[in-house]
Amino acid sequence: MGCCNRSNGLLAGAVFGAVVAFLGGILIPVGNRIIKGTVEKEAVVEPGTTAYDTWVSAGANVYRQFWFFDVTNADEVLQNGTIPVVVQKGPYTYRTRYLPKENITFNPNETASFLLPLGAIFEPSMSVGPEEDNVTSLNLAVAGAYSIVPEQLLEIMIKLSKSSLFQHRTVKELLWGYTDPMLKGTVGLFAPYNGTYDGYYTVYTGKNNISKVGIIDRWKGNRSLDFWDDKYCNMINGTDASSFHPFVDKKEALYFFSSDICRSVSAGFKEIKDLKGIEVYRYTLLPSTLAAPNDNPDNACFCKNLKTTKNCTLAGVLDISSCQGGKPIYISLPHFLYGSPSLRENVLGLNPNEDHHYTFLDVEPTTGFTFRFAKRIQVNMMYGPSKHITVLKKVKDYTIFPIVWLNETAALDDETADMFKTELISRIEMLDITQKALLGTGVSIFVLCLIAYAVDRSFRNRIF
Repeated sequence: MGCCNRSNGLLAGAVFGAVVAFLGGILIPVGNRIIKGTVEKEAVVEPGTTAYDTWVSAGANVYRQFWFFDVTNADEVLQNGTIPVVVQKGPYTYRTRYLPKENITFNPNETASFLLPLGAIFEPSMSVGPEEDNVTSLNLAVAGAYSIVPEQLLEIMIKLSKSSLFQHRTVKELLWGYTDPMLKGTVGLFAPYNGTYDGYYTVYTGKNNISKVGIIDRWKGNRSLDFWDDKYCNMINGTDASSFHPFVDKKEALYFFSSDICRSVSAGFKEIKDLKGIEVYRYTLLPSTLAAPNDNPDNACFCKNLKTTKNCTLAGVLDISSCQGGKPIYISLPHFLYGSPSLRENVLGLNPNEDHHYTFLDVEPTTGFTFRFAKRIQVNMMYGPSKHITVLKKVKDYTIFPIVWLNETAALDDETADMFKTELISRIEMLDITQKALLGTGVSIFVLCLIAYAVDRSFRNRIF
């Protein structure tokens, strides 16, 4: 009777182990579905969700750091046609994106519309000096009028106002505006800024299709741009880069639109990074983003001027004059990173460094939220030779001149990181541990009981 009881007990143990293992196996898909459903629900842009509060107002402090290119040989350039030499000066730091979205309206087609207010507050503690620091830079008015005003008229305007190709201005003036003696109006790289708006934006909330959450449906009321003479280049693709759909796959490209550069771009996965104990996927702009059309045919429609772009063979710059009222403004990565060598031969003192000058997004793959980013852009203007304009008579070739580069950056703060790890990561890890423990324990009990049962049966057969 004892042997029978032992055998029955071992069989019961094997059944129990199988049941435990089965529960562990069942818990894996069930648990994953629970996690997926919860994340997708909280990622929808609507009042009451986790995503909503961060969407309305940036959760982390966003800063714009500016580095100016100070010209050290302005007189030699004017008098002898010497190649300009610049020295980087900065950073001068401003807090931005501190104002919440305004005029938020939820639409029947599962979209939300809003205005994005713009503002900048100077941060002295994060800057090398005050806003009143002086910089010798390209004359924004002269360079801006060069491609618009007839040469003979521009020469008269320059002489009457006693302007020149270069000027001495404060950081504050160059960024946010000053009254120019030649144009008799306000001139500045970002003027007007404070008190203005970007948008209207209309974006998908993801309510019934989470894969579309955050994707821009319209900008300024339009589904496409009108800056470029091509349907492809005028496309508005992706989100604003602050977030993407949940459960990001590192194999996919992430698309986003930036009004700063008047176009959409894509970023590719580079590596996995650790951010305050949270695993994030780092995405970067590819070198092909600003490649010359002969290397990347998709960029052909971004080439606007055959002369200044050397028949569209110049890499590393984007002519955005069509969305800047005709002003000859060119966007690049800092120090002409990934740009044609001629860009750095026409202006000396530039030292591109990928670690310091590339743009990246650190995206948490489960939620799709961007937890850290660095958007790095250089603002350049163009001037060239002239037979009629005195200050340009010594210029030998068209020059795309660097004025300032900026790094707009933000990162997840410690408090939010701890909350995220507690509310999501720790629960996922606990569920994963429970799944594995049940599955492992159940299989172990099942196997051990079966082995013991087989040994017991063999022993009994030998005895009887």
